[in-house]
Amino acid sequence: MDFRTYVPELSEEAVQKLQRLKPLYAEWNAAINVVSRKDMDAFDERHVLHSLALVRAMRFAPGSEVLDVGTGGGFPGVPLAIVYPDVHFVLCDSIGKKMKVVRAVVEALELNNVTVHHGRAEDISRNFDFVVSRAVTRMNRFIPWVQGKIKKQSSNPWPNGILALKGGDLADELAEVSYPTERLAISQWFPQAFFETKEVVYVKLQ
Repeated sequence: MDFRTYVPELSEEAVQKLQRLKPLYAEWNAAINVVSRKDMDAFDERHVLHSLALVRAMRFAPGSEVLDVGTGGGFPGVPLAIVYPDVHFVLCDSIGKKMKVVRAVVEALELNNVTVHHGRAEDISRNFDFVVSRAVTRMNRFIPWVQGKIKKQSSNPWPNGILALKGGDLADELAEVSYPTERLAISQWFPQAFFETKEVVYVKLQ
Protein backbone atom coordinates (compact mmCIF):
# COMPACT_ATOMS: atom_id res chain seq x y z
CA MET A 1 0.00 0.00 0.00
CA ASP A 2 1.16 3.54 -0.77
CA PHE A 3 0.54 5.10 2.65
CA ARG A 4 1.42 8.57 1.35
CA THR A 5 -1.78 8.55 -0.70
CA TYR A 6 -3.68 8.80 2.58
CA VAL A 7 -1.13 10.55 4.83
CA PRO A 8 0.89 12.83 2.50
CA GLU A 9 3.18 14.20 5.21
CA LEU A 10 4.90 10.85 5.89
CA SER A 11 8.69 10.84 5.56
CA GLU A 12 10.44 8.38 3.24
CA GLU A 13 11.92 6.57 6.25
CA ALA A 14 8.47 6.24 7.84
CA VAL A 15 6.97 4.82 4.63
CA GLN A 16 9.74 2.23 4.36
CA LYS A 17 9.27 1.09 7.95
CA LEU A 18 5.47 0.98 7.63
CA GLN A 19 5.85 -1.25 4.57
CA ARG A 20 8.05 -3.63 6.57
CA LEU A 21 5.32 -4.24 9.13
CA LYS A 22 3.25 -6.75 7.14
CA PRO A 23 6.13 -9.18 6.43
CA LEU A 24 7.36 -8.86 10.03
CA TYR A 25 3.93 -9.69 11.47
CA ALA A 26 3.36 -12.46 8.93
CA GLU A 27 6.57 -14.12 10.07
CA TRP A 28 5.66 -13.87 13.75
CA ASN A 29 2.04 -14.84 13.14
CA ALA A 30 3.17 -18.26 11.96
CA ALA A 31 4.47 -18.92 15.50
CA ILE A 32 2.27 -16.71 17.70
CA ASN A 33 -1.19 -15.80 16.48
CA VAL A 34 -1.50 -12.05 17.13
CA VAL A 35 -3.41 -11.13 13.96
CA SER A 36 -6.34 -13.17 12.59
CA ARG A 37 -5.83 -14.77 9.17
CA LYS A 38 -8.67 -12.69 7.71
CA ASP A 39 -7.08 -9.49 9.00
CA MET A 40 -3.65 -10.58 7.82
CA ASP A 41 -4.98 -10.53 4.25
CA ALA A 42 -5.99 -6.88 4.73
CA PHE A 43 -3.21 -6.04 7.20
CA ASP A 44 -2.10 -2.71 5.74
CA GLU A 45 -5.64 -1.39 5.67
CA ARG A 46 -7.10 -2.80 8.90
CA HIS A 47 -4.09 -2.38 11.15
CA VAL A 48 -1.57 0.09 9.75
CA LEU A 49 -3.82 2.57 7.94
CA HIS A 50 -6.41 2.35 10.72
CA SER A 51 -3.69 3.39 13.21
CA LEU A 52 -2.66 6.25 10.93
CA ALA A 53 -6.13 7.79 11.27
CA LEU A 54 -4.75 9.25 14.51
CA VAL A 55 -2.09 11.06 12.47
CA ARG A 56 -4.83 12.66 10.37
CA ALA A 57 -6.80 13.56 13.50
CA MET A 58 -3.99 15.37 15.35
CA ARG A 59 -0.25 15.81 14.92
CA PHE A 60 1.71 15.09 18.12
CA ALA A 61 4.18 17.78 19.13
CA PRO A 62 7.87 16.79 19.43
CA GLY A 63 8.71 15.63 22.95
CA SER A 64 5.18 14.42 23.68
CA GLU A 65 4.69 11.24 25.70
CA VAL A 66 1.94 8.84 24.62
CA LEU A 67 0.57 5.71 26.32
CA ASP A 68 -1.01 2.99 24.17
CA VAL A 69 -3.30 0.98 26.45
CA GLY A 70 -4.26 -2.53 25.35
CA THR A 71 -1.87 -2.33 22.41
CA GLY A 72 -2.36 -6.03 21.57
CA GLY A 73 0.00 -6.74 18.68
CA GLY A 74 1.21 -3.13 18.73
CA PHE A 75 -1.61 -1.04 17.31
CA PRO A 76 -1.91 1.87 17.08
CA GLY A 77 1.37 2.39 18.96
CA VAL A 78 3.90 0.86 16.55
CA PRO A 79 2.74 2.73 13.41
CA LEU A 80 2.51 5.96 15.42
CA ALA A 81 6.04 5.49 16.78
CA ILE A 82 7.28 5.05 13.21
CA VAL A 83 5.62 8.28 12.09
CA TYR A 84 6.71 10.25 15.18
CA PRO A 85 10.35 9.39 16.00
CA ASP A 86 10.55 12.47 18.25
CA VAL A 87 7.62 11.34 20.44
CA HIS A 88 8.02 8.72 23.18
CA PHE A 89 5.51 5.86 23.28
CA VAL A 90 4.78 3.34 26.03
CA LEU A 91 2.96 0.29 24.65
CA CYS A 92 1.06 -1.55 27.37
CA ASP A 93 -0.78 -4.88 27.40
CA SER A 94 -1.29 -7.67 29.91
CA ILE A 95 -1.00 -10.54 27.38
CA GLY A 96 2.60 -11.74 27.40
CA LYS A 97 2.73 -13.52 24.04
CA LYS A 98 1.52 -10.41 22.24
CA MET A 99 4.10 -8.25 24.00
CA LYS A 100 6.82 -10.68 22.91
CA VAL A 101 5.87 -9.97 19.29
CA VAL A 102 5.70 -6.21 19.92
CA ARG A 103 9.21 -6.25 21.44
CA ALA A 104 10.56 -8.16 18.45
CA VAL A 105 8.97 -5.75 15.95
CA VAL A 106 10.23 -2.71 17.87
CA GLU A 107 13.76 -4.15 17.90
CA ALA A 108 13.66 -5.12 14.21
CA LEU A 109 12.64 -1.59 13.23
CA GLU A 110 15.04 0.02 15.75
CA LEU A 111 12.27 2.11 17.29
CA ASN A 112 14.28 3.75 20.06
CA ASN A 113 11.28 5.90 21.05
CA VAL A 114 9.24 2.91 22.30
CA THR A 115 9.03 1.31 25.76
CA VAL A 116 7.14 -1.99 25.98
CA HIS A 117 5.27 -2.59 29.25
CA HIS A 118 3.86 -6.06 29.97
CA GLY A 119 1.19 -5.39 32.57
CA ARG A 120 -1.79 -3.20 33.38
CA ALA A 121 -2.04 0.51 32.67
CA GLU A 122 -2.84 1.13 36.35
CA ASP A 123 0.66 -0.11 37.28
CA ILE A 124 2.43 2.58 35.24
CA SER A 125 3.45 5.45 37.50
CA ARG A 126 4.40 8.17 35.00
CA ASN A 127 2.15 10.73 33.31
CA PHE A 128 1.46 11.30 29.60
CA ASP A 129 0.21 13.94 27.19
CA PHE A 130 -2.15 11.50 25.49
CA VAL A 131 -3.49 8.00 25.86
CA VAL A 132 -4.33 6.14 22.64
CA SER A 133 -6.27 2.89 22.23
CA ARG A 134 -8.11 0.77 19.73
CA ALA A 135 -11.40 -0.92 20.64
CA VAL A 136 -10.31 -1.85 24.18
CA THR A 137 -13.53 -1.39 26.20
CA ARG A 138 -16.40 1.05 26.73
CA MET A 139 -15.14 4.55 27.38
CA ASN A 140 -16.72 4.84 30.85
CA ARG A 141 -14.68 1.80 31.93
CA PHE A 142 -11.54 2.93 30.12
CA ILE A 143 -11.35 6.47 31.55
CA PRO A 144 -10.82 5.41 35.21
CA TRP A 145 -7.76 3.36 34.13
CA VAL A 146 -6.01 6.43 32.74
CA GLN A 147 -7.54 9.66 34.05
CA GLY A 148 -4.83 10.01 36.72
CA LYS A 149 -2.04 9.62 34.17
CA ILE A 150 -2.60 12.80 32.13
CA LYS A 151 -0.10 15.68 32.37
CA LYS A 152 -1.47 19.03 33.51
CA GLN A 153 0.47 21.04 30.92
CA SER A 154 -0.53 20.76 27.22
CA SER A 155 1.85 21.18 24.29
CA ASN A 156 -0.30 19.64 21.54
CA PRO A 157 -2.96 21.16 19.25
CA TRP A 158 -5.69 19.72 21.51
CA PRO A 159 -5.69 19.70 25.33
CA ASN A 160 -4.34 16.44 26.77
CA GLY A 161 -6.62 13.42 26.91
CA ILE A 162 -7.60 10.26 25.05
CA LEU A 163 -7.57 9.51 21.33
CA ALA A 164 -9.39 6.24 20.71
CA LEU A 165 -10.10 4.30 17.53
CA LYS A 166 -13.67 3.00 17.73
CA GLY A 167 -16.42 1.65 15.49
CA GLY A 168 -20.17 1.15 15.36
CA ASP A 169 -22.93 3.17 17.01
CA LEU A 170 -21.21 5.16 19.77
CA ALA A 171 -24.08 7.40 20.87
CA ASP A 172 -25.05 5.41 24.00
CA GLU A 173 -21.44 4.73 24.98
CA LEU A 174 -20.37 8.37 24.76
CA ALA A 175 -23.53 9.56 26.53
CA GLU A 176 -22.13 7.82 29.64
CA VAL A 177 -18.99 10.01 29.57
CA SER A 178 -18.96 13.20 31.64
CA TYR A 179 -15.86 14.68 29.97
CA PRO A 180 -16.00 16.73 26.73
CA THR A 181 -15.76 14.50 23.65
CA GLU A 182 -15.36 14.94 19.93
CA ARG A 183 -15.94 12.41 17.13
CA LEU A 184 -14.11 12.40 13.81
CA ALA A 185 -15.26 10.10 10.98
CA ILE A 186 -12.27 8.22 9.51
CA SER A 187 -14.14 7.94 6.20
CA GLN A 188 -13.37 11.63 5.56
CA TRP A 189 -9.72 10.64 5.07
CA PHE A 190 -9.83 6.99 3.98
CA PRO A 191 -12.43 5.88 1.38
CA GLN A 192 -12.29 2.11 1.94
CA ALA A 193 -15.54 0.41 3.02
CA PHE A 194 -13.83 -0.85 6.20
CA PHE A 195 -13.74 2.71 7.56
CA GLU A 196 -17.41 3.60 6.94
CA THR A 197 -18.38 3.10 10.60
CA LYS A 198 -14.96 3.84 12.15
CA GLU A 199 -14.18 7.00 14.13
CA VAL A 200 -11.49 8.73 16.13
CA VAL A 201 -12.96 9.67 19.50
CA TYR A 202 -11.25 12.44 21.45
CA VAL A 203 -11.88 12.81 25.18
CA LYS A 204 -10.56 15.93 26.88
CA LEU A 205 -9.24 14.97 30.32
CA GLN A 206 -7.83 18.34 31.41
